Amino acid sequence: MCVDLHTHSVYSDGTATPLQLIRMAAASGLAGFALTDHDTVEGVTETMQLGAAHGVEVISGLELSARHGEGCVHILGYGVDLANPQFCAALSRLQQGRAERNVQILDKLVKLGIAITLEETERLSGCGQTGRPHIARLLLAKGYVQSLNQAFTLYLGRNKAAWCGRFAYSAAETIAIIHEAGGVAVLAHPGIIDPELKAQPQLIRELAERHLDGLEIHYPGHNYTMVQLFIGLAKQHGLLATGGSDYHGDSRIRGLAGRATGFFPPDSIMEQLRDRLRTRTRTSTFNASDHADHTCC
Repeated sequence: MCVDLHTHSVYSDGTATPLQLIRMAAASGLAGFALTDHDTVEGVTETMQLGAAHGVEVISGLELSARHGEGCVHILGYGVDLANPQFCAALSRLQQGRAERNVQILDKLVKLGIAITLEETERLSGCGQTGRPHIARLLLAKGYVQSLNQAFTLYLGRNKAAWCGRFAYSAAETIAIIHEAGGVAVLAHPGIIDPELKAQPQLIRELAERHLDGLEIHYPGHNYTMVQLFIGLAKQHGLLATGGSDYHGDSRIRGLAGRATGFFPPDSIMEQLRDRLRTRTRTSTFNASDHADHTCC
């Protein structure tokens, strides 16, 4: 038995619907599941209802990009109250930042002689959050690039021809947003932050001081050395160990956790997460209107 607590759907940059995800999760015999779309919880209620109907335990979740120092980190939130007013206000500001960036990117592409309209990106997205992956798919479909990866290396990646930053909260603010909604905050895929593993000890210590709850230790891109380092750092700072596939569907080859991929985050994660959520109390009142604009990835 295993869990998959990091997945994406058509509500952000994935290609699978919640129904397709839950059917795959049930077929894989997953003991726990979370939909963690970027900056939105629009598909979470649907996923939880489908999970109950298919015998899959689903916990609410999302993935937020955040500033920390000169860089950007991704923080997963689990067990959040989807109706919390301050949480919803913070998400609304993040979603506004995404929409503003889309316009800026498309303006830059037009100046480069590339004709993609906002209507086309929104039509491709269909629901939820529209972003760079949707623009990348249009660049590929229209023959401007030969692959999705090339779309980012030529145009959409950081400091490339059509790159634009977007609004994001700091990591400390992001953790507070999740806590405000009664959730647990986990640093996503720490291994990809610095493949040489030089930055993680200080980064994780700093985030733990800002009340981070856990590390996504079990991740397909983490090798044995990474996993052992993160297990040690989690114990050192009293952090939960979580795991997930970061499944995006057709846009990436990687599948859900389970027999098909040979990736098995242990089912003990779910009980430990439930225990932490039971003891979680609101530690701060976060007001999105109190915070100035910031730019992030």
